[in-house]
Amino acid sequence: MPETSTNSPKQEDYAFDLASVYSSVVAVRTHIPDDAFTASILGTERGGNGVVISDTGLVLTIGYLVTEAETVWITDVHGRAVPGHVLGYDGVTGFGMVQALGKLDLPALPLGNSSEVSEGDDVIVVGFGGQSGSVSASVIAVREFAGYWEYLLDQAIFTAPAHPNWGGTGLIGRDGKLLGIGSLFIQQGANERDSTDGNMIVPIDLLKPIYEDMITTGSVKRSPRPWLGLFGTEVEDHVVVAGLSEDGPSHQAGLEVGDVVLEVDGQSVHSLADFLRTVWALGGAGVEVPLTIVRDEEALEARIESINRADLLKRPRVH
Repeated sequence: MPETSTNSPKQEDYAFDLASVYSSVVAVRTHIPDDAFTASILGTERGGNGVVISDTGLVLTIGYLVTEAETVWITDVHGRAVPGHVLGYDGVTGFGMVQALGKLDLPALPLGNSSEVSEGDDVIVVGFGGQSGSVSASVIAVREFAGYWEYLLDQAIFTAPAHPNWGGTGLIGRDGKLLGIGSLFIQQGANERDSTDGNMIVPIDLLKPIYEDMITTGSVKRSPRPWLGLFGTEVEDHVVVAGLSEDGPSHQAGLEVGDVVLEVDGQSVHSLADFLRTVWALGGAGVEVPLTIVRDEEALEARIESINRADLLKRPRVH
């Protein structure tokens, strides 16, 4: 039996049944075709966690584990494995959903209210494997998060210490309910010496408005955002191009790594969040995005024909 970490949850500290919560968390393994758009970025063999949220065997996880997956296996705490089918992936929130194709016979974890989460709250980040796969943690921040892959959350949850296998973990509150799904490893602090290792969690409240769409159609009824294929980072209050999706809209428009983005359609941007919100405010996928950039101390104009990123992804196969 694995040695229990000092950060492992202990039943005497909680009023709810930890064993039941552990039973609701499964391992998720996926295989992605070699020619998939995300294969070179995220790999073709992916693994992480998922949380059972319905008695029908519906598993909520983080989307990058299941995007473009052609094969899915779900393993429970008893070691039993059943195949699964990807119901859908929502790029705006980052959630992914999988339907078990065999009987899981596992308890469904009730959804909590992530809007009630505050800095300093005691929580548990639960991964597959029971107590040894779970971490007692604290909420260290609730704030905006901008991801370089054109992703933005207005209110993400940050916890510490870090869970070593964070993808698809369940964030559990003091009432035993699901508050979010683990997405990233992060280091937060004023500088490298004082930084704290932790996780970024996608709040569960973001699932509630899109739940019915996800389980019925696999996608959300909203206008797709314009996608540029531009990986941005922040350097001294400027947005800098750190990478480009090969043959993506920005690459085709002539942008280069190292370009500094000064304006979007004449509006100054000073952070990655500013940049994304300003781009998305121009319209849906397909809108032209005018940028003013600086390259080698010279100001240049670029016009990017945005696209819908979902059009590049392989769709789930129908079972």
